[in-house]
Amino acid sequence: MTMKPKYQSLDAEINEKSPILGTNEIRCTCGFPARYALALLGFIGIFNVYAMRVNLSVALVAMVRKPHLPSELENEGTVIACRELVKPFSYTNSSGQDISRKGEFDWDSNTQGLILGSFFYGYVATQIPGGIIAEKYGAKWLFGVGVLITAVFTLLTPVAARLSVWALVVTRIIEGLGEGVTFPAMNALIGRWVPKLERSRIATLIYSGSPLGTVVALSVSGILSASDFLGGWPSVFYVFGLVGIVWFFFWITLVFESPDEHPRISKEELNYIHQGQDKMSRNNTIPWKSILTSVPVWALVLTHFGQNWGFYTLLTEMPTYLSNILHFDLKKNGTLSALPYLMQAVCAMLASISADKLRATNRFTITTIRKIINSIAFFGPGVCVLAVAFVGCNPVIIVVLLTVSLGLNGFMFSGFNVTHVDMSPEFAGTLMGITNCFANLAGFLAPAYVGYITHEGQSLKNWGIVFLTAAAVYFCSGLLYDFFCSAELQPWGRSQQSEASGQGDSTNQYKKPSIENVSTWTQPSEMHKQVDSTKRSTKLPA
Repeated sequence: MTMKPKYQSLDAEINEKSPILGTNEIRCTCGFPARYALALLGFIGIFNVYAMRVNLSVALVAMVRKPHLPSELENEGTVIACRELVKPFSYTNSSGQDISRKGEFDWDSNTQGLILGSFFYGYVATQIPGGIIAEKYGAKWLFGVGVLITAVFTLLTPVAARLSVWALVVTRIIEGLGEGVTFPAMNALIGRWVPKLERSRIATLIYSGSPLGTVVALSVSGILSASDFLGGWPSVFYVFGLVGIVWFFFWITLVFESPDEHPRISKEELNYIHQGQDKMSRNNTIPWKSILTSVPVWALVLTHFGQNWGFYTLLTEMPTYLSNILHFDLKKNGTLSALPYLMQAVCAMLASISADKLRATNRFTITTIRKIINSIAFFGPGVCVLAVAFVGCNPVIIVVLLTVSLGLNGFMFSGFNVTHVDMSPEFAGTLMGITNCFANLAGFLAPAYVGYITHEGQSLKNWGIVFLTAAAVYFCSGLLYDFFCSAELQPWGRSQQSEASGQGDSTNQYKKPSIENVSTWTQPSEMHKQVDSTKRSTKLPA
């Protein structure tokens, strides 16, 4: 018995014996919706770029030569924080070599802060251009090439590090230039591909690649750095760079710019996507004046900056803190640095499901939903990071607090992080470029700040200042979002071309999906909610 493709065009369904090369087009994605293919490969792409971004944080511990034994530190007049946690023997690799002491480079904390922050000089520069290019000329190739550039220069990192500090800094800046276009491009793709009622879930699935990429990068980087594989720490960059290059070929083959350009998408899915979105056009004029004078946009900018300050403080500096204050060995350092990001990914998915279910009830406005979710994402971590500053030398409590902090922070993927698409699906790439540009100033300011505070010594007092600052930033930016931001479609959120097209052609007005169209793509409970809502309103929930 021959199995039929699950999704066919209506013509093919009526006449199964039509010639394959005839006029009737058969559309089939072999039972896997095309928008989910985008989500899966988008997730892996974000996973890759985050892994390549953060692997240096752990590798740096193995790259830098430092005194390790308490007697050596005391002889140099160095104050040892949490001295009772220092182990009598340093960590060795499989050959018995002391990798913490044999690091190749003598870089002080300021130099390390410069290296860790240099990525963000390039990353900031391509945010806004990335959003504009994605909206006007296409996001698929922009996203793919951005990941590819990051991967190629990740492979070159060991060579650059051995040439000079400045060669490494330039390499990291170029990586940042490549990765800088990825988030604006992905936001543009989400705006074209994802219906409103799936927006939180699919966007969170894609962007959960960032915490999961961090989890894997930190864990694997610790293991590779402590091994003899390809020389130890250089293998960190070879492995993740190669993965990024392999992913690129899958991306350019299987992903398409929009549902209308996908050659194998089913008509049912195409209709479902169209009916669940506002009408959009690609060749539009960006309303710069309206965007740059919008109070909700600037609230979103400052919220995004606050998120990144807290996030990058932990992301780039946690391995250093665990090494210098809690004195964890390299393998344990990588594993425990990764644990909070695993919790973040789990919480992110739970938050996305909750947000979409709340939206489907029509009991709350989308702004209210985003603010509830975002408050958890900011005030929860603020409390936890504040507590870390006063715990002292208790590694168990500190690891628990940091894990809970970043876990709750995962709610932000269904909070401010998707507000760009809510405000304007059509200009979501530009909005993400604007907010990400300003927000990622924190990418080099936060490491520089930590380097400045800890330059006098790796003490509990100095790290307490770092954590108190992060907590204050979390609280302030969370309040800014709650008081001044909005997740409603903005007056400038659709181009005049889209509005004219929508008004002039009644056949293009998106209607509620019929039972036949949505039954394949939604759960039964969601389908009935959509059909019931048709009786109440002819419009999709805002």
